[in-house]
Amino acid sequence: MNFNPTELGASIIFAIAVLHTFCTGYFETLAKKSRSHSGLWHLLGEVEIVFGFWAAILIIFICFIDDLNTARIFLDQRNFTEPLFVFAIMIVAASKPILFVSTEILHLLAKILMLVLRIRSAPALYFLTLAITPLLGSLITEAAAMTLAAFLLRDLVYRHKCSMGLLFGTLGVLFVNISIGGTLTNFAAPPVLMVASTWGWTSAFMFANFGIESCIAIFINALGATLLFHKELIEPSNTAKQSKIPLAVIAMHLLFLLGVVVFAHDPIIFMWILLFFIGYTTAYPKHQNPLIVKEALLVGFFLAGLVVLGALQGWWLQPILEKMSPTEVFYGSLALTAITDNAALTYLGSLVTGTTLEFKLALVGGAVAGGGLTVIANAPNPAGIAILRQYFPNGAVSALYLLIAALPPTLVAILAYRLL
Repeated sequence: MNFNPTELGASIIFAIAVLHTFCTGYFETLAKKSRSHSGLWHLLGEVEIVFGFWAAILIIFICFIDDLNTARIFLDQRNFTEPLFVFAIMIVAASKPILFVSTEILHLLAKILMLVLRIRSAPALYFLTLAITPLLGSLITEAAAMTLAAFLLRDLVYRHKCSMGLLFGTLGVLFVNISIGGTLTNFAAPPVLMVASTWGWTSAFMFANFGIESCIAIFINALGATLLFHKELIEPSNTAKQSKIPLAVIAMHLLFLLGVVVFAHDPIIFMWILLFFIGYTTAYPKHQNPLIVKEALLVGFFLAGLVVLGALQGWWLQPILEKMSPTEVFYGSLALTAITDNAALTYLGSLVTGTTLEFKLALVGGAVAGGGLTVIANAPNPAGIAILRQYFPNGAVSALYLLIAALPPTLVAILAYRLL
């Protein structure tokens, strides 16, 4: 492996940042115990801050190793389209009319399930949220699907008193299902998007090679979680039903959502659409809730930091991938995804020349199968954390408990991709 001092330092800083994500709960505990430095400990306990914070350390490090101009050029060469897109789609997808129409559709489907299977509404809604919403990720992108699912689960599950098993079990299944749920098309999942144009993969190709397997794994995971936790689920309150929202308002919000998705690769256009959307909600506030600008900003900051830190990890990641067989690539990319963004991993894999189709399918399959193991494994995961974090002990999601909870649904995804 050939590397320079900057790349070595960047990898050490990256390793510290990964370790930091496992310690956020500890920092939140320190924040509660400390009187004079509680603000600092609370800042370090925010998982969305981690990679942005250590990216700043990296830039300072580059300034010392080289100079300020080198650091500036390095930042100018980074592509921040994905962080900007996730920021924009989170705000639009979490708006009240979008959540209203999503909830109404799920309630309609739940009524059908209740009639056919004679089950309670809470388990039916729980199953549908974990099964149907991730599949929407192949149409409206994984980030939008994560935002919708997190808010739906917040109202259905997390607002009530939950056991640790329900808290983390639901999150683990959600993260894994979202990661594999975007593989039915070639534009919705970040790790697929990174290689689709280079390898000429169409949506038809993705559905033929990943679609059925992903659907089976998603439904098994959702069904397993429902059977495991159905007794803990509390029936939705009929008195808490939302007021009707005019069809015209819903149509406008759906158009804004569609616009952001269609122009997902053009930040100037989708950011313009976002600003127009914010103006619209301000002008017509009657059927709106406060926009989640703060949460979206934190997630964007997290992903931007990951872009900066991940850019200098190719010196050790790419040689590892080049020496692997297709089977080794599948399990290797699955393991590496836990400590680096799966989109960065597949991008580096696309740079390896002379690879077979089996190698390519194994790389992408392993990357998406492992997308739920940690908060950094898949770009939409921080969005789910930002929405649901407050309902976890000390307001922090334990990285270790998340890893444990995500292992069973990850195993189901592995079996689906390797055996079917």
